[in-house]
Amino acid sequence: MYAETLLENGWVYTGSDAAPVQASLAIADGRILAVGTGDEIEATVGNGTKRVDLQGQLVVPGFQDAHIHPIFAGIEMLQCDLTAAETADEVLAAIAQYAEENPDEPWILGAGWSMDMFPGGTPLRQQLDAVVPGRPVFLQNRDHHGAWANTAAFEAAGINAETPDPEGGRFEREADGTPAGTVHEGAADLFNHVKPSIPYELAYQGLLAAQQLLLAQGITAWQDAWVPVPEGNDADNLKVYMDAAKAGDLLVRVTACHWWDRTAGIGQLDAILERRKAVADAFDPAVLNANSVKVMVDGVAENYTAAMHHVYLDHHGHDTDNRGIEFFDPAEMQEFVTAIDAAGMQVHFHALGDRAVTDALDAVDAARQANGANDNRHHLAHLQVVRSEDIQRFAPLNAAANVQALWACHEEQMDTLTLPFLEPGAEDRHYPFGELAAEGAHLVAGSDWPVSTADPLAAIHVAVNRASPDSELPPLGPESQKLSLKQILDAYTQGTAWINHLDAQTGTLEPGKLADLAILDTNLFALAAEDLHRAAVTQTWIGGNCVYQRPAAESAVNREAGVLN
Repeated sequence: MYAETLLENGWVYTGSDAAPVQASLAIADGRILAVGTGDEIEATVGNGTKRVDLQGQLVVPGFQDAHIHPIFAGIEMLQCDLTAAETADEVLAAIAQYAEENPDEPWILGAGWSMDMFPGGTPLRQQLDAVVPGRPVFLQNRDHHGAWANTAAFEAAGINAETPDPEGGRFEREADGTPAGTVHEGAADLFNHVKPSIPYELAYQGLLAAQQLLLAQGITAWQDAWVPVPEGNDADNLKVYMDAAKAGDLLVRVTACHWWDRTAGIGQLDAILERRKAVADAFDPAVLNANSVKVMVDGVAENYTAAMHHVYLDHHGHDTDNRGIEFFDPAEMQEFVTAIDAAGMQVHFHALGDRAVTDALDAVDAARQANGANDNRHHLAHLQVVRSEDIQRFAPLNAAANVQALWACHEEQMDTLTLPFLEPGAEDRHYPFGELAAEGAHLVAGSDWPVSTADPLAAIHVAVNRASPDSELPPLGPESQKLSLKQILDAYTQGTAWINHLDAQTGTLEPGKLADLAILDTNLFALAAEDLHRAAVTQTWIGGNCVYQRPAAESAVNREAGVLN
């Protein structure tokens, strides 16, 4: 068989080697035909082979995101998108501009404001009233564990001073009990009955917008960590994926993760299994599969809802009585996780606080005791704070650590809204990636976009440095928590391929595997650690087809590193 395409004159990181090698990569029928040099490669070249001169660039396996929300992110890109704003004034100006440009929208919906832009992380309803006085406004923050509403939105939802905090949620309040504007966790759900639904066409266009952005970042596969059974007239995101796959619009390989509704009980498993079967009957699992279930164990640390073993501290450094929120009783969680596991499905936990991590691992352990060892490949995402004794449990339980490496650094939200309110010494146990790797845990990587950028290269930089690019702040935690470049690159490629059960066909660049790859403008392994973020994706290939080409006008940086000629 002759190659249809030959990528030559560059570096290739196969994932099986310790570092990139100077080699060519031959592609035929959507798969890798050969990787090598000399006669071995020339033997694959025929009259119809297209030769692509890499000019010293680096070929890596396609990035795969293990925890991401593309459809919701895409929808928010098409609504009132606040992610570009850097100050409170810029946020309010963007909201006012969107409202002016969209006078017929009954509600102003969107997301992307950051808690660190506002005192205490809690903006006020009056700030929104001043820029949009007449229409309801409801805007989720960047971590999507809280939202900001104006007076009209509270009135439309019937929420007032007498409205109690719901189980699993909380309202910020004024002195007389009136909601102040910011709502946390489950309190945001109290607006669902009056907010406009998400139409199918908006969800479909959101998927396409998100896919276009992610392809430009070298992402060839992802696990969508929140694909719920729709409420009311909201679009069914699983149907969106299925329709896009049937139409040929879905280019990326997708694992859809069913949302475990905290109010529906174990009886919801039957409907999830039916939805899984509908996907399995219609699609090759390398195109679309739905064999994972998302379980949200706790909240987030910056609003004191991440479940911790130690109590949170107050603004004076004194102990409070708050250990955060767990959305499930541990015994209940062990029961339904055991049932999900017995059905042959993977469980994808949101476990951010150390108590949530303990209870998630206990649930995996209970399932293993009841059902025996299997290949379901459960994973715990976020892992902001983890006890040392729990780090040692991951490998024996075959539970993967799903890391969002971009967060493992000092920044405003970490330093003003999180660390001051945690027990002394908590920084040393923050995002303990190095310790997890040393204990043999499977590392997989994701972004949680739109909570933060989906750019894998930005996350790789932070994983290696424990500091954000060009930051003058010290690294977060001890040196031992840093990952090597190979460790985090493998987590973002073969690690996530493993968690998505795509490792037999993707994740490394080996003969016979699908030709899913990204081309970077420079050899990452030749860069200094502090320059890793300067690399950029120039092309993305899926199944042997180039699905993204960087515009020629965007000049490469640091091209001297790794150039062959």
